[in-house]
Amino acid sequence: MQGGDSRATRSGVNAHREIRRPRYGGRLFSVPRMNQKPASPDNVFSESSASASLAASTATTSTTGSSPAAATPKPTPKPTPKPTPFRSALIRSGTIRATTRSFLHALGQDDEDIERPHIGVFHTGGEMSPCNLNLRDQAQHAKTGIYAGGGTPHECPVVSVSDGLTMAHSGMRFSLVSRELIADSVEASVRGHQWDGIFAIGACDKNLPGLMMGMVRCNVPSVFVHGGSALPGQAPGVHGRDLNVVDTYETIGQVLAGTATAQDLEAMSRACLPTAGACAGQFTANTMGMVSEALGLAPIGSSMVPAVFSERAPLMRRAARQLMQAVWASAEGGGPLPRDIITRRALENACAVVSATGGSTNAALHLPAIAHEAGIRFHLDDVAEIFARTPLIADLRPGGRFLARDVYYIGGAGVILRTLMEQGFVHGDALTFTGRTLAEELADAAPPDGEVVRTPGNPITRDGGLTVLKGNLCPDGALLKTAGLKTLVHRGPARVFESEEQAQAAVQAMQYAAGDVIVIRNEGPRGSPGMREMLGITALLYGQGMGDKVALLTDGRFSGATRGLCIGYAGPEAADNGPIAALRDGDLIAIDARADARSITVEIGEAELAARLEQSAAARRQAPPLGGVLEKYALTVRPAHQGAVTHSGQVVWLRDDS
Repeated sequence: MQGGDSRATRSGVNAHREIRRPRYGGRLFSVPRMNQKPASPDNVFSESSASASLAASTATTSTTGSSPAAATPKPTPKPTPKPTPFRSALIRSGTIRATTRSFLHALGQDDEDIERPHIGVFHTGGEMSPCNLNLRDQAQHAKTGIYAGGGTPHECPVVSVSDGLTMAHSGMRFSLVSRELIADSVEASVRGHQWDGIFAIGACDKNLPGLMMGMVRCNVPSVFVHGGSALPGQAPGVHGRDLNVVDTYETIGQVLAGTATAQDLEAMSRACLPTAGACAGQFTANTMGMVSEALGLAPIGSSMVPAVFSERAPLMRRAARQLMQAVWASAEGGGPLPRDIITRRALENACAVVSATGGSTNAALHLPAIAHEAGIRFHLDDVAEIFARTPLIADLRPGGRFLARDVYYIGGAGVILRTLMEQGFVHGDALTFTGRTLAEELADAAPPDGEVVRTPGNPITRDGGLTVLKGNLCPDGALLKTAGLKTLVHRGPARVFESEEQAQAAVQAMQYAAGDVIVIRNEGPRGSPGMREMLGITALLYGQGMGDKVALLTDGRFSGATRGLCIGYAGPEAADNGPIAALRDGDLIAIDARADARSITVEIGEAELAARLEQSAAARRQAPPLGGVLEKYALTVRPAHQGAVTHSGQVVWLRDDS
């Protein structure tokens, strides 16, 4: 193509239509109509070459009326770089791939479809959870957008484990494990089939980081879209209050304490989840949805659109067409890949939005894992640094008053990100999947409303909604969600349990006292194995009216829905003979989460602690082989402060012809 206006040079005006995206940000772009060859990827993604051509054309035509000898000579055209073949050409081109083409024809693809770039559409849709219930429907809209953008989509469902259905029993061991299974599944499908790009949709807690990890591992043009949250419910007798699933967990505790009836509980359980979508508060799924935007892997404004809103259909199509721009540009050596996007500054942005919203402590486990896929060492200490300097400005449940739906109505996660960026808490120069900077994508974001989201000058707290504690009890660190806490200081005797089941039975029977520090050990990544969440126990404590009167410490995890003085991810874990393994009933534990302390210690001497750990190591026997996925996980998983990852990181995917 030669000079002229960039719109006119994109394979003809009649072959294209201009798509404007005022809500989600990003540059104007063109997409080919059905059954038209897509425009040159150089011109689809980049405005600079068209501008240069226009300038050259103007210089030439300005000499009209002069003698030919006086005319400005035409510039010597630069050699066009040789396009990089799409990876999928390996499976579809040439004589020896005739059988592969047979499989593609059997999928209903014609010759043009086969010649297009092939895109894996990964989703965790299914009937294992309301979080995932409508993801396949959303994926169909993504597939439409991919085809409109010049690609051929391939739907690739992947496994999901519901945190809601696995809570408070042995099945929870498979929740965090499923994050690795999802990432591995994305890698196996993309590398096995030589897909040219990834469109990923997830909604339940471990879906989101698992899919993002897979995208970064494969490092092909990719976009992620959170499937959206559920709408809140209403129950008889609870007028005017929005309900979510945590209300039901806490009502169980009220029934056990005699302050609510079985009928109250049944009404609550039927009302708290009225629609498809992720749990409605700033729990793990919605936290990681915001993280996907902060990292630059998702469209700005996408994560807070409720799952059942019709707006999700055009959102999916729009994101898919944006992805196809990156796919075409990638073939010409331009356009960002996931590892161009996942930088230390992007990871710091993600930590900032977690802290500013009082998000899930699980994010401190998932962000190091995403960094690991990009070859970046970003551990709990790095997370802690950002948490400590970022103010809490969003008043979201479980520590606050509002839900994801309320964030959507004031303008989405972009409101929070832009507010943080303008005050220097977020790096605006970080790259996004559109090829634009985060600052460019946030240019049209709305200002904070002052209620759901405040300004950093008037924060809820100045030191963020999460904190990392360290001390002789947790040398590698432990995590506490401080958003909504009534007290940051606690000192009390340990009440030690060897498993979640032991602690659950004692709490149900109310066999503990105000002031206790309930300790649950052997629940870490390797010791459990699988690092179970303890939401069932923490919700029971609140339901029994004891949530503010006791503390809880574990080497396991907490749900994003957990509230109270609940300290998790304690490292080293008991299975690695961390200090938590040496605790005994009655040991005094001191917790100080104030900004000038951030400590957790057991009040015994250094020599005594060392002697106990020596005894603990001698007494600790290797658990019998579990078989299956839990055995493989226990043998490969790394500590929680490193993200509980299971491989060496930064996978290298060489082309077959390299």
